[in-house]
Amino acid sequence: MEITRLVARRSTCLRRSVGALLVKDKNILATGYNGAPTGVAHCLDVGCLRERMAVQSGERHELCRGLHAEQNAILQAAKHGTSINGATLYCTTMPCIICTKMLINAGILRIVYAQGYPDRLAEEMIEEAGIETSKFDESGQEKGSCR
Repeated sequence: MEITRLVARRSTCLRRSVGALLVKDKNILATGYNGAPTGVAHCLDVGCLRERMAVQSGERHELCRGLHAEQNAILQAAKHGTSINGATLYCTTMPCIICTKMLINAGILRIVYAQGYPDRLAEEMIEEAGIETSKFDESGQEKGSCR
């Protein structure tokens, strides 16, 4: 999880810094952090629409310039032709519903996260898809596994 925290430091989001790694067979396949698409102004430069509109965390994802860390990791793998089928996602935050649907269809088998996220539908779909989840506690130790 320490590497995910390091990747999160690259985030250009004003509200939350998130880092993600896709790992398979003890190899990092791709990394991602949340921020605006390549070539587009960052929220650091133009401000945050969600903040101006007082949008709560976990709601109205479409009102954001940025991509989530999980999305950027998936896109990085695709851009470089790297299969992530059967991989594990390590992420500083539990995925939202949009990222969850992408991870399910990408063939991710396990999600390891440090912080929760207020998205009950995402949790339900992860469970329904049979994806194993593990939460790390504050000291960086895995607390347990759910399936």
